[in-house]
Amino acid sequence: MTPIQETFRNPFSRRALLGAAAGVALIPITATGGAAEAGGAPLRGTVPLPEGLRPEGITSGPGFTFYVGSLADGRIVTGNLLFGGTRVLLPGAARRQIRGLYWDARTNWVWAVGNVGIVGTDPDAESRIWAVDGRTGAIRFDRLVPGAVFLNDLVVTRTRVFVTDSRVDRLVVVGLQPSGHPVPNGLLGILPLSGAWPANTTATNANGIRELRDGSLILNNSRVGGLWRVDPNTGVTTQIPVSGGPGIIGGDGLELQGSTLYNVRGSGPNQVAVLRLSRTRSGWTATWVTALTDPSLDVPSTATLAGPWLWAVNARFGVPSPGTASYWITRLPAR
Repeated sequence: MTPIQETFRNPFSRRALLGAAAGVALIPITATGGAAEAGGAPLRGTVPLPEGLRPEGITSGPGFTFYVGSLADGRIVTGNLLFGGTRVLLPGAARRQIRGLYWDARTNWVWAVGNVGIVGTDPDAESRIWAVDGRTGAIRFDRLVPGAVFLNDLVVTRTRVFVTDSRVDRLVVVGLQPSGHPVPNGLLGILPLSGAWPANTTATNANGIRELRDGSLILNNSRVGGLWRVDPNTGVTTQIPVSGGPGIIGGDGLELQGSTLYNVRGSGPNQVAVLRLSRTRSGWTATWVTALTDPSLDVPSTATLAGPWLWAVNARFGVPSPGTASYWITRLPAR
């Protein structure tokens, strides 16, 4: 790497939440996504978001708490996926856009990436990485990333934060202490993508990112599709072969649980591709399982797992009048 300079209170224990979620899963849901009652909690097919929010990133925290970032003004809103309702965690700011989000249980911080101004258009635009207190909304970390073009998505691991710079073939890295707090001085580094990575600096390439169980990273590529394994220390990239299904033709956010990978818009504009990952002697492979879809999906961008469901936020890219449009999260059955 080259160095560069009104709170939602959860009344349940984790065990009680998991039990409640299991009970809710047995309640039939109407085909139109209407609510069903389970233990006093309304089970929603969709979760409304504020009008004009222009969401892109979503992550989930304790229980069914969610956090969604805004492309409109860089605010972060939070709410409860089962009960609905939102409040502002991080107020908006002029020219700020937030894309990827990732909640870290060690600190209860919501890490966020994006920009202030449009890089390449505004002469004083900046790309930044933030960490926001998940309870108070206080900004705990705020760092400029010199030379970044399009900070898009991120994953927080035990020792580092990795961020996709989607229009430059590289990852941005923040070092972490075991506590989850940044190392002294908030060290930033650059990890160029090499090896089999399909290099291109004129379009969105590396987008979603997650950590595999061997400590390596998995990326999708919005331009050419496919799945890619990255050595987190060298940046050397190898393609992960995918068998079955229609193939992975694109992708936005990734979500990973055990060996199950969810690739948002990996196989279609209103689908979430589900794949099973396997590690062999020769490397990682992926097998197509299915594609999740729902009539309420409208250009989903990212997704998060909470309870027995996958919750996809609908960015609705291309919708008329995005500044006043309606937005929502869609609940899908996890596989």
